[in-house]
Amino acid sequence: MHFRISFLLSAFIFYILLFASCKSNNAPDVSGINVPLKVLRFEKDFFAMDTNKLVGQLDTVIAKYPLFGENFVTTILNVDPRWGGDTTANYIKGFLSSYKAVYDSSLKVFNDFTAYEKQLKQGLQYTKHYFPEYKIPTNIITYIGPLDGYGDILDADALIVGLHQHLGSNFSLYATGWVRETYPDYITARFTPDYIAVNAMKNITLDLFPEKSEDKSLLIQMVEKGKRLYLLQKLLPNTQSHLLIGYTKKQWEACIEKQVVIWDLFIQNNFLQTLDYNVIKNYVGESPKTQELGEGAPGNIGSFAGWQIVNKYMDKHSETTLPDLMKMDAEELFQKAKYKP
Repeated sequence: MHFRISFLLSAFIFYILLFASCKSNNAPDVSGINVPLKVLRFEKDFFAMDTNKLVGQLDTVIAKYPLFGENFVTTILNVDPRWGGDTTANYIKGFLSSYKAVYDSSLKVFNDFTAYEKQLKQGLQYTKHYFPEYKIPTNIITYIGPLDGYGDILDADALIVGLHQHLGSNFSLYATGWVRETYPDYITARFTPDYIAVNAMKNITLDLFPEKSEDKSLLIQMVEKGKRLYLLQKLLPNTQSHLLIGYTKKQWEACIEKQVVIWDLFIQNNFLQTLDYNVIKNYVGESPKTQELGEGAPGNIGSFAGWQIVNKYMDKHSETTLPDLMKMDAEELFQKAKYKP
């Protein structure tokens, strides 16, 4: 069985994609929802410190960012609180020196953060529209951290954006061995500005509805993943679908065309009800490809199929609210969707 992405879309598939694109724009008007949001550029304050007066200036920066600043030093930079002041200062001096080029690159890409602030604000407006009781963050904090470390984080009152993981997929340092040990190429391909809003709102969806996959069949996990992708699409209705799942545009188009082939993989192998973790991990979650479908097939193909199941259900039951959808039993949803690509 081969899954080829080097094909020309038929007119039929083109119109399916066009319809899906138009459909996603039928979003509610949220412009009147008040979302107070402040952008705080931590990395600019951090890299502006005078290394000759580092201890005092570091305290000043941390005081300016009382929650994030301390976590940045101890958790993101892994500074041991038991270290003395000189040891900590020397460690941070080393980071400032070795990451100066990363910071300079971030200034070129993100000196003006207005466009991303607008995307994040709109995502939070949709969040407030669908889930008015949810306490949304009121700050955006940007930072530069280790390239092989943390990226985008949801904190108590802030969307925290790791600019070092959004410098563009061709950023040279992403190809270094020490980064690739943590983040392989198919992951760093997403280290672009396009994923700032996607990652931030994905963190929101998981905060709203944490995943609970213990002892669940592959089908249940597929549908649950699909529900969260559907929710993410509703929070970012103007974002292209392939970005929401982390595919290239060609991979997405191929998956749309090959839905029958993808579904047959699960049906013919009787995978849907399996509880075998070694099988499940091949189809939901991050992976570079789906081996059975050929070299061109992306990973996480079970989540893609789950998303299409949820789309089919919502096409038939458009009266279902997002909160009700997210609470709905996955097996019941599957049965009512009657998904047969």
